[in-house]
Amino acid sequence: MKRILTSLVGVVLTAIMLFPLYWMINVSLTQPDRLRKDPPDLFPVDPTFDGYARVLQDQLPYLFTSLVVGLGTVVLTLALSAPAAYALAKLRPRGGRVVDFIMLIAQMIPGIIMAMGFYLIFFNWGLLDSVPGLILADSTLAVPFGVLIFTAFMSGIPDELISAAKIDGANAWRTFRSVVLPISRNSVVTVSLFTFLWSWSDFLFASTVNRGGELQPITIGIYRYIGNNTQDWNAIMATAVVASIPAAVLLVIAQRYVAAGVTAGAVK
Repeated sequence: MKRILTSLVGVVLTAIMLFPLYWMINVSLTQPDRLRKDPPDLFPVDPTFDGYARVLQDQLPYLFTSLVVGLGTVVLTLALSAPAAYALAKLRPRGGRVVDFIMLIAQMIPGIIMAMGFYLIFFNWGLLDSVPGLILADSTLAVPFGVLIFTAFMSGIPDELISAAKIDGANAWRTFRSVVLPISRNSVVTVSLFTFLWSWSDFLFASTVNRGGELQPITIGIYRYIGNNTQDWNAIMATAVVASIPAAVLLVIAQRYVAAGVTAGAVK
C-alpha cells in the first residue's frame, strides 16, 4: 500500500510539472480564433499546424546557429575539462586542491557579471557578434562543471590501470587517451549533455555578446519573435515546442548515462 501511494504521489507531481509543457503544445495546435475562448479548450479542437509551418520558415537559421554553438561548446568543454580533470585526479600536481576550490567558486559567480566582463574583453579581441565568441562564453560555465564531474569519476579509476599502462610504455597523454577516457564514457556523456543544454538555452550571453550578429541562437530568435508577434500565440508556442525538442530527445536518450555520470565518485 505504501508503494502504491508513493507511486501515485509521484505520478501526480510529475503531471503537475509537465502540465505547462502540455499546455504549450495544446496552444500551439489551437486555432487562432479559439485562443481567447473562456474557458479554454483542454484539448486542441480541430488542430492546426500553421504555427509550426511559420516557425520552420522563420526560425530554421536560429536553430542551426544554436546547433553549431551547442556542438562547438561541447567540443571545447571536453577538450579543456577532461585533461584538466585527469591531471587533478591522477597526476596530482601541486596546488590541485586550490584549483578544485577555484572551480567551485567559479560556479558561484553570477552570469550577468561574467557577461559584462566578456563584453569588454570580446570588444578588444574582435569577438563580439560572432559564433566563436558565443562558444567561448558558454564554455566558461561548462568547463568548471566538467572538471568537477570528471575529477570525481577519474579519482575512482584504479591506479593499477595507470601503472599497467606506464609499464607498457604509454606516456601520460597516451594513458589518458587510450585508457582513462574510454572508461569515463558515462562522465563524457553527462558533461556533453549538460553543456549542450546550457548553451542551447543560453540567453544572457547571447543577448550580451551576440546581440547584433548575423548568426544568432534560437533564444534570441524566440525573443524577437515574441516581440514581433505578441498576438500570435499559436506560432509563439509552436516556436517554444520546436526549440524544446532537441534537448528533450537528448535527455531521454542519454538519461541512463547521466544517472551513472552524476553519481560517479559519490561513494568515494
